[in-house]
Amino acid sequence: MSKKSSADMRQHLIDIAKSLMAQKGYTAVGLAELVAAAGVPKGSFYYYFKSKEEFGQALLVDYFSTYLQTVDALLAGPGRARERLLAYCRYWAQSQTSATPEGKCLVVKLGAEVCDLSVDMGAVLQQGTGAVLERLTQCVEAGHLDGSLAATMPARVLAESLYQLWLGASLLTKVARSGAPFETAMLATQRLLV
Repeated sequence: MSKKSSADMRQHLIDIAKSLMAQKGYTAVGLAELVAAAGVPKGSFYYYFKSKEEFGQALLVDYFSTYLQTVDALLAGPGRARERLLAYCRYWAQSQTSATPEGKCLVVKLGAEVCDLSVDMGAVLQQGTGAVLERLTQCVEAGHLDGSLAATMPARVLAESLYQLWLGASLLTKVARSGAPFETAMLATQRLLV
């Protein structure tokens, strides 16, 4: 087996952490658990990252990079803008109710926790969610142009309303341990996307 480069090992640690932190959260995953799961010697973590906070920033940057590719694919899919937005919401519900931690929303899992711990991690979350909102806004604007969405509210307001609705439904799904909040969110979304 070939030796991994420093960049490969950084990515390996991030990949392992996504799964662990999607299940347990940021503070509940200690460095000892992370390096053990990654098969990395204990002391070597600091060779790849200066601190757990720097690691958390890299984790969130990586998460948003991957997530935004998914958002771009869904919002560029077939059909008019309304259908593409509904496809995004269906994907959201499906990925957040899956039994596997892959694809879980780290904004939901880590958002409140890390914003209280780190200004820098909070800034990464703000930038990432801003990028999601920009894409949703562009899709709503496309819906105004293609006639699939009525222009009853500004595109940015509708995009923010949708994103906030689905973030809230994700939290309630965790609390209820049921997908029912997503069913309610989908009904509300269909009404918003008149």
